[in-house]
Amino acid sequence: MRYVKEEGGLLNNFAVEPKMYEAEPPTASQKRNYLILGIGGAILVAGLMFVAASVS
Repeated sequence: MRYVKEEGGLLNNFAVEPKMYEAEPPTASQKRNYLILGIGGAILVAGLMFVAASVS
């Protein structure tokens, strides 16, 4: 039942909930990609901080 009709004629809608599932641990290639993205992000932040410090 997706909605309930109340006494005053108002409709009360309910969201359709997705199925629950357990998360799977990351694979070796996903771990490698996370590491590469983390290093790239750290380099980007360090570079931006260097540029900001050199400009000011």
